[in-house]
Amino acid sequence: MLVILVSVLLVAISPRALGLQVTGLYSHELPVANESDAERSRAFSAALSAVIVKLTGTDSALRVPGVERALSRAGEYVEGVSYSSGGGDTVQRSMKVDFSPSLVEELLRTLGIPIWNSNRPSVLVWIVLQNAEGERRLMNPELDQEISDILSGFAMSRGLPLIYPVLDFEDRRNLSEGSLWDFDAEAIAAASRRYGPDSILAGRIHFTPGNELVGLWRFQFQGEVEVFDGLDVELSAYLESPLEQVTEKLANYFALPSVMTIEQLVRLRVDGVRNLEDYAALLSYVQGLGIVEDFALAELEAERIELNLRVLGTGQRLGELIALDRNLIPIDSAPGSDAFLHYRWTR
Repeated sequence: MLVILVSVLLVAISPRALGLQVTGLYSHELPVANESDAERSRAFSAALSAVIVKLTGTDSALRVPGVERALSRAGEYVEGVSYSSGGGDTVQRSMKVDFSPSLVEELLRTLGIPIWNSNRPSVLVWIVLQNAEGERRLMNPELDQEISDILSGFAMSRGLPLIYPVLDFEDRRNLSEGSLWDFDAEAIAAASRRYGPDSILAGRIHFTPGNELVGLWRFQFQGEVEVFDGLDVELSAYLESPLEQVTEKLANYFALPSVMTIEQLVRLRVDGVRNLEDYAALLSYVQGLGIVEDFALAELEAERIELNLRVLGTGQRLGELIALDRNLIPIDSAPGSDAFLHYRWTR
């Protein structure tokens, strides 16, 4: 759980966070009453359900015809199981279930369910809180534990990489409570620039004297801005509503359809491949890009390598996936063409 938490929900990051590699997508840990066959069967079904939600970014996938039948025989997709016991006065048994990636992906493809690649866009979260007396302050994950727990729980359940500002002097100088409350676009952009996020979610929450939660949310992604309001009496429901919309938008944009009708051949040139270790790491990285169906070595010269890729989709979409992380930095490409991509290896 600690590995997943660190990978999915980062409280403080170095500059240029960009996309994040989400781990643990094919595993799930949950409490169990005992080690009986009936309890194992129940746990397998619940764990597979959780894995499908993480792989797709939405629980609507669970309502697709055929999923319920797969959940009833979830044991067929299990690759490994381990048990652990928690401390404290009451010993709680937990089971970690690891599923076979190939079998689960084959299931989703067969059912026509799009799969979201593990390299996912980061979401920088800014929230300003206003109490019943009208006092405002920036949400701090370390101080606002209840809000932080709700956000982290949702992030882990959907494989959504949330990141928070460190709220140091530079952050507070660039973005005041008032500017965030007014959704000052220039101030939000200036404060966010040091983190290099793929998207920005800004929110304001007013805790009214009548114990209602009223506010507004602003989501910026790919140069587009969406604003949606919020009203609820339950904090979890209030916070999860905008996160649902954000996750759905990102998953719809990046998830790979089960059947691709477009294929493109792309020439990928990479400079800065200095040794055998870099070469192996680059090939592993390319193979891990969800839309790369196949690739072959085209040229190898000094510190430069060129690969011919067969891409499910377009070269433009491949470039968008690569742009989610720091492994490849763009150099140039043929004008008006996405069939040639040129990068420098920086890992």
